[in-house]
Amino acid sequence: MAGTRLYARLMGLRGRTIAGYLPIGSEANPTHAMRVLARDNRICVPVVTARGAPLRFREWWPDCPLEKGAFGVPVPTEGGWRVPDVLILPMVGFDAGGGRLGYGGGYYDRTLAGMGDALAVGFALEAQRVEAIPQERTDITLPYIITDAGVFGADGTV
Repeated sequence: MAGTRLYARLMGLRGRTIAGYLPIGSEANPTHAMRVLARDNRICVPVVTARGAPLRFREWWPDCPLEKGAFGVPVPTEGGWRVPDVLILPMVGFDAGGGRLGYGGGYYDRTLAGMGDALAVGFALEAQRVEAIPQERTDITLPYIITDAGVFGADGTV
C-alpha cells in the first residue's frame, strides 16, 4: 500500500532523475515504485563514499548488479553517478510535521543541504510515526512524507 501511494504521488514525473533507495531492516520498500518510475525517468540510489561526506548517487535499474556497500546497504556495481531532482528518503521514524529520524549519521541532512531545489520525499510505514521528532539546527524538514496510511505534509495535514 505504501509503495502504491508513493508511485501515485510521483507517477507524473518524466525525464527526471529520481533517487530511491534499496531498503534494509524495517524500512518501507520503494523498489516496486522505482521499477515503474524507471520507464520514464533515470533512477539512482545513494552510496556512502566517505564517513561524514554527503551521499553520492549511482544509477540503478531493475536487476542491475549489486554489491554490499557501507553499513551493508546494497549499491550498484555499474552505472554512472547522477545528481537527483527528486529524492525518496528512508527513515526510522517521522512526525506529521515533516520531521525525520534516520540512523544518526547525518548523511541525508548533509546531502539535502547541498541539493538546492531538489524535492525530498519521505517514505515510511505508519507504524514509524511518532508524536514529535526533536529537531536540531542541521535537520531538514521534509515537505511531505508518504506512508501506507496517507500523505503527511509539513504543515501537519494528511
